[in-house]
Amino acid sequence: MKPFKFKQFTVDQDRCAMKVGTDGVLLGAWTSLESAPESILDIGAGTGLLALMMAQRSLADTIDALEIDEDAYEQCVSNFEASDWGDRLFCYHAGLDEFVEEWEDPYELVVSNPPFYTEEVSSGNASRDNARQNQSLPFDELLEGVAKLMASEGTFATIIPYKEEAAFLQLADSFKLYPQRITRVKGSPTSEIKRSLLQFTRTKSTPLTDELTIEIGRHEYTDAYVALTKDFYLKM
Repeated sequence: MKPFKFKQFTVDQDRCAMKVGTDGVLLGAWTSLESAPESILDIGAGTGLLALMMAQRSLADTIDALEIDEDAYEQCVSNFEASDWGDRLFCYHAGLDEFVEEWEDPYELVVSNPPFYTEEVSSGNASRDNARQNQSLPFDELLEGVAKLMASEGTFATIIPYKEEAAFLQLADSFKLYPQRITRVKGSPTSEIKRSLLQFTRTKSTPLTDELTIEIGRHEYTDAYVALTKDFYLKM
């Protein structure tokens, strides 16, 4: 598996079950940094992609990552060390539940590209299945952890399947996390909506809601997608 080269950093991914993909890049580019967070946490870091994107986009002093899989953790650490922002990036080898119990300093921004598939699926690769299936980090456990780790004025950004959006919003509400922004993503103008990008705060408001289409045709990207990702992808 070749390293994935971005404009300002490279991600080695041969030891990670979940490779660099559109979802992670979308979330890393879309997440609002308007509040200029000084502390950021990436839950379920994998290769470390999201944390690296946050380091490129922000001046945050503290950018922490959390990864439970040992191989992914080690790869994340090496990707951090190889980047220009190694002094601001740190990965913890721990599960969310144990991290929540021990951590005391709240984060001004929490990001997570969580495992998706609630149904039992098997690719024959146990690590990949664990990374993709909801059992390894159920949405309720994720949101409970975010509610405990996020600062009172902080925000939380994530990407989930569109079909899970309504249930996820309802679950978030039970943890007093309220949507601030919602962007629904589809691959082409004629395809169905596949993903929901969501950013939450602790304050109830009417969320800013829009849609993003990735391609007009095969490898013919929309202006909106190019504008969002051009600081990262070499091809943009």
